[in-house]
Amino acid sequence: MVNEILGRVDKLLHRLIGEDIELTANIPDQPVTVLGDSGQIEQILMNLATNARDAMPGGGALTLELGVAELDASFRQVHGYGRPGSYALITVSDTGEGMDQGTAQRIFEPFFTTKEVGKGSGLGLSIVYGIVKQCNGYVNCYSEPGQGTTFKVYVPLTADTPARPLRESESPPTRGTETVLVAEDNKEVRDLVRAVLEQFGYTVLDAADGEEAARMFELHQNVISMMLLDVVMPKRNGKEVYELAKKIKPGIRALFTSGYTADIMHRKGILEEGLHFVSKPVSPRELLKKVREALDDTRGSGP
Repeated sequence: MVNEILGRVDKLLHRLIGEDIELTANIPDQPVTVLGDSGQIEQILMNLATNARDAMPGGGALTLELGVAELDASFRQVHGYGRPGSYALITVSDTGEGMDQGTAQRIFEPFFTTKEVGKGSGLGLSIVYGIVKQCNGYVNCYSEPGQGTTFKVYVPLTADTPARPLRESESPPTRGTETVLVAEDNKEVRDLVRAVLEQFGYTVLDAADGEEAARMFELHQNVISMMLLDVVMPKRNGKEVYELAKKIKPGIRALFTSGYTADIMHRKGILEEGLHFVSKPVSPRELLKKVREALDDTRGSGP
């Protein structure tokens, strides 16, 4: 089981990464079993964790998480790959230096490295990529300069792992009639979110960056019930747009989204506890559930 592998790696890393890095492992009680062998999964975790450690020379936080994910047509539409099915989702996040998009696109190339000469072979992440491919899985990286890095690894489940988390309801998503402002700089994600929300009755206004989102909210504040905001966007980030909107319309609902995990968002101080958040990629079912929760929250969106 991946649960046991993650537990072993957690104990090993506590001895290896140093006292200046806070290590957290979120391991579910639900057994998660994959098609790859334990040695391969352990190497994936160790290589990603070592890379995260090296990205935080001044200390920081490293988070390992395990879950179960369903990849569907919407995942393939956004990412351009992904066989539909049930996968273990292994997430490794750090609060380190982060990287720009150009660097992130090359990190799985053999011998590519941003480290000083003699400090790294440039093979660690290419090995991760190779192992994941051998397991018929997928790996993606989400990073921004100064905002840390999150790796998400998808490995096919064996038949004896439940396809969905046991707590997830199978009832159909609730329809809505509200107007939602969607601010997301990735056009594929933005178009998908719009299509999903409109299919279930919502009216959608969308924006490609923070400035456009702020302008649109000022123009349409009377009809907008909620904002779905990417945390990291050009020109203004999602939190800045939300703070501006609260001054104009106190109590406005908001749901934040990011490729980072909630744990990293809180540790970096980007989002405080209590705000509604969903980590990308997100299934249409989960998106609709989170949107409804935010809209129905009588507290607004939090602090």
